[in-house]
Amino acid sequence: MRDSTKGIIMLTKEYVEKKLSDAEGGHDWWHIYRVWKMAARIAKSEDVNNEIVELAALLHDIADPKFHGGDESIGPRTAEEFLKSQKVNLPTIDHVVNIIKHMSFKNSLEAQSFTSKEMEVVQDADRLDAIGAIGIARVFSFGGYKGNPIHDPTMKPKLNMSKEEYKKSNGTSLNHFYEKLFLLKDKMNTDTGKKIAQSRHEFMQAYVDQFYKEFEGND
Repeated sequence: MRDSTKGIIMLTKEYVEKKLSDAEGGHDWWHIYRVWKMAARIAKSEDVNNEIVELAALLHDIADPKFHGGDESIGPRTAEEFLKSQKVNLPTIDHVVNIIKHMSFKNSLEAQSFTSKEMEVVQDADRLDAIGAIGIARVFSFGGYKGNPIHDPTMKPKLNMSKEEYKKSNGTSLNHFYEKLFLLKDKMNTDTGKKIAQSRHEFMQAYVDQFYKEFEGND
């Protein structure tokens, strides 16, 4: 990697770390850190532009719509403004911004107008952070932040939701496993992502099975 590329990556890291210093625990700097490291790992087995992968991984949640009134434009706009301030070339900026605009789970619920190998890598890294042990922790962190119930047997998961239905959904933390997390294994793009997702999916399934046993006093 060129010295100039390393420089912008480190400047971006510092910017994001400061910007998200007081974010909700499931969407804070350490979420970004994990996605960044995983994206770099996956990229080793893919023919991609590593600078674009790392910048998109670092900036993908710089302003998550969930914490900005549902505004889906603020994240891409914030990333674009930062990259322009660092005089990153326009094709790189455009690619990174397009990845941020299109990579989310909710956007996968409708027809996609953009994709790239770089987006597939970052998307896999982000989805991997939503499953497994870390994913379980994040579900309950965000559920607590939102004041959602952990589990209510009278509230059933909402399956096959549209993007708009998903955005408005406010169910239990346990239902989120069925509404999103258990679906991610089959949405992985890369061979590396698929392999890692399988073991994390199995861990989550074992956890939910144990949860139900304990909930009914049957463990």
